[in-house]
Amino acid sequence: MKKVLLVLSLISSIQVFGQSAKLHDKAIVVDTHGDIISDQIRSGIDVGKRQPGGNFDLVRAKEGGLDVQVFSIWCDATGGFAMANRQIDSLNALANRHPDKIRLVRTASELKSTVKSGRMAGMIGVEGGHMIESRLENLEALAARGMTYMTLTWNNSTPWASSAYDETFRKDSLKHIGLTDLGKQIITRMNELGVIVDLSHVGETTFYDAIRISTKPVMASHSSAYVFNAHQRNLKDDQIKAIAKTGGVVFVNFYSGFLDSTYSRKQQKFNADHRAELAELTKASNRSKAQNEINTKYSQEIYDMRAPLDLLIAHIDHMVKLVGSEHVGLGADFDGAESYPQHLDDVSDYPAITEALVKKGYSVKDIKNILGDNFVRLLRANKGK
Repeated sequence: MKKVLLVLSLISSIQVFGQSAKLHDKAIVVDTHGDIISDQIRSGIDVGKRQPGGNFDLVRAKEGGLDVQVFSIWCDATGGFAMANRQIDSLNALANRHPDKIRLVRTASELKSTVKSGRMAGMIGVEGGHMIESRLENLEALAARGMTYMTLTWNNSTPWASSAYDETFRKDSLKHIGLTDLGKQIITRMNELGVIVDLSHVGETTFYDAIRISTKPVMASHSSAYVFNAHQRNLKDDQIKAIAKTGGVVFVNFYSGFLDSTYSRKQQKFNADHRAELAELTKASNRSKAQNEINTKYSQEIYDMRAPLDLLIAHIDHMVKLVGSEHVGLGADFDGAESYPQHLDDVSDYPAITEALVKKGYSVKDIKNILGDNFVRLLRANKGK
């Protein structure tokens, strides 16, 4: 009997894998947030070719069936408009080096035709309103260069919008909370330009101000569910519902620290356990190299700290049950953090998500919505084509 059950289980697993592989191949797979370009500038690597490290390159993306990548244009609070343009230049250079692999697109129709041609559709997402330096003309200039969405804040607040980090930890020192009159003008102008309003990273007051002002569907490009982990970067149920009510979409972040409420404690224990060894290694080299040596030596401990894949699926499933599959997608944040779920090492592993959703009993339509159709609809709702 045990042998019969084992054979039946094996047959079932093969059937699920075959079904999910076929579905994944046919679906448009979209990741709305990847921090690849800043790494490309810093290290000088060509992510058009297979890379030994990191989470993204065009070769592994093809292997993982990733059809659309929104490249994050990001810098910390010390950077601004010039850095945004430098990163867009770098993305354009990537596309020019590999025209057979990637094409930069702006509209849903361009996206679909590019995917049909077998190339990746690349898009621009500006992560942090500080990069427009409080000037509407800079917003317009980035839109003219192909900006698909703008995240109103990063961790730092702007003179016109307060961030989740600052509303949580520095509220008393803020000059304003929520959107100022300029902030409201920026939302209105984004709507006019067809730039999607992105509410990841923003404080709750800014969040609801933007929801009230925007006349078009909004998004959260890389945020997870607060109900599993009470982190300021995650969205509460009422926020998820508010985004859905606009016709918008929440794209779930893959970072272990947002998915798993126990990750931070595990990370602190790991650091404490190996602090003395790290200090000794640092004497002989720089801290970054020493940390890499520690991580390599204790790679099993690093792996064990990572969130289970089932927990990422639980975040997705919670949002689907809350607002429907039409309002949930994927915003991995690859190359933007140090830890991602087990079995999701890089962009070649996207089929694991499809397989997990098939196993959970999701319909073909629901899975296609989550993988990418919702983003295409959101894009069309904002761009009008």
